[in-house]
This record gives sequence, structure tokens and C-alpha cells, in this order.
Amino acid sequence: MKLIRPTEEHLPSLTAALEQGWSPNNTRDVSQEELEAVRQNPSLYLENLIDREAKGNPITLPDRSIVLRLPGYRLWLWDGNFCGIIGFRWQHCTPDLPPYCLGHIGYAVVPWKRRRGYATQALQQLLPIVKLEGLPYVEITTDPDNYPSRRVIEANGGILVGEFIKAAVYGGSTSLRYRIFTDNIQPKALDGLGI
Repeated sequence: MKLIRPTEEHLPSLTAALEQGWSPNNTRDVSQEELEAVRQNPSLYLENLIDREAKGNPITLPDRSIVLRLPGYRLWLWDGNFCGIIGFRWQHCTPDLPPYCLGHIGYAVVPWKRRRGYATQALQQLLPIVKLEGLPYVEITTDPDNYPSRRVIEANGGILVGEFIKAAVYGGSTSLRYRIFTDNIQPKALDGLGI
């Protein structure tokens, strides 16, 4: 499995996953929105996966409120077919995130590709790229009972910094906040990603 910046030839594999109801967003089902965006303008969809200047459309939260987009990018997990996504978002010159953003990194693997270590590998491959942004650490959050996600984070050096209560827009439930410090990570730009 490797991370890729997809091209139009990769889109049928994503489309098949979205048509099966898979959503790349863990807080709200966006499968139909993503499918519509791919079908309406495939090249624009692909272009918007990398948005370092936050020029894309605002973000719709689970309660349908609208917030400003952060700089970020989404890469695909690929093993010859679409396996999922991993995304990174940040604010320039600070590791802090606005309250509506649960963490710097989020990932989602399609159900039929789980239990293969792909999320762990994806995070491992992403961290050297993230290091190039100059953040002293990245934060990743997960629900306390999401043991697979906890293992992914911990396998990549994640340190549990505490519990917190999610904002009401995310259900107001307890969540865990992990940090991965970047000081020992060697920065690396992956060829062909254009980030």
C-alpha cells in the first residue's frame, strides 16, 4: 500500500466505493456529495484534494453549519485499488486548530480493506511529509472505544494527552486527544504527490 495523489484514471475505484455508501468523513456521511463532485467535474475534484491556501469551498459540519476551510490536503491509500483516504489540515505558523477542527490528521479505510495495516502504513508515510510544515506536533483524536484507530496512532508514536468533550456539533461525547511529536521524524517530500 502506498499514498498517492490520484489522477482521473484512479477515479472509477473511488466511485465504486462511494456508490457502495462508503464516506471519507467520519463525522458525517458525505458519500453522495463526493460522488456528485466527482461526476460533475473530475479534474476540479482532483485539483481540490490539495488546497494549501484554503481556497476551496467552506466546510459543512454535521449540524449543517458552515466554517472556513483550513489549508490541507487529502491523499489516497492505494494497493492497485482505492483503499481509503488520509488527510492533513493545519493553520500556518501555529500547531493550534480552531475548535471546530478535531485534529490535524484524519483517515478512513473502506471496510473491505480493513485489518491489513493500511491506516498504520498511511500515517507512517504521511508524517515525514507533514514534518515539512514545521509543526512541533500533530494532534489526532479518536473515540475511546475505537481501538483500531488507537492502535494506528500509538503504532506511529502517538501519546495520549487526555480526554476532552467534543463540541455539541460532533455530539458532545468524550473523545481522546493524541499528539505525535515531529522532532524525531525525518522530513521527506514524496515524489509525484505535488504537495
